[in-house]
Amino acid sequence: MIFRDRSHAGLLLAEQLEPCRADLVLALPRGGVPVAAEIAARLRLPLDVFVVRKLGVPGREELAMGAIASGGVRVLNHDVILCLHIASSIIEAVAQREAAEVERRELEYRGERAPLDVRDRAVILVDDGLATGSTMKAAIGALRPQHPRRIIVAVPVAAEATRDEFRQIADEIVCLEAPSDFVAVSAWYADFSQTTDVEVRALLAGAAL
Repeated sequence: MIFRDRSHAGLLLAEQLEPCRADLVLALPRGGVPVAAEIAARLRLPLDVFVVRKLGVPGREELAMGAIASGGVRVLNHDVILCLHIASSIIEAVAQREAAEVERRELEYRGERAPLDVRDRAVILVDDGLATGSTMKAAIGALRPQHPRRIIVAVPVAAEATRDEFRQIADEIVCLEAPSDFVAVSAWYADFSQTTDVEVRALLAGAAL
């Protein structure tokens, strides 16, 4: 299946999520927000962002050596780090830079509004797709200490091995497509244009909080 765009993917995903009886939807910005907005609207649930940033390998930023989420939680891809002999000082420098970006984006998207309380609530955690899953792992790692009742990962598409891995990490994963020949998330969208900060703010403003 090729999705027309992120909104189309969100509509299709929402149909599969109706039986989940969730309490709120959290989106990984920026690309996860248009997907999550459709889910929140269809299920009539509150929507918020959960900011996570990939830790890209310097000079090869598309390759994730890990990720960092709100609260300073880090998830490292030790296979990449060991294979490329990445020094801890480089990891720390990249992590500090991305931590500052996490703080900037939280202020940009939410302003002074407090994040939604997830304690004892079933949370749908949404992105537009999973390749290695580093950012989603960081998000789950940051959410668990806040004691949600359940974490349901929802994505339109994921690499088959990554989807299977998240069956052990999340309480549930809902994924429309998990191809064995997965190449990139973008390959499964007709329109994968970048979501802007302006679009994120508009979608959050239009959601039920």
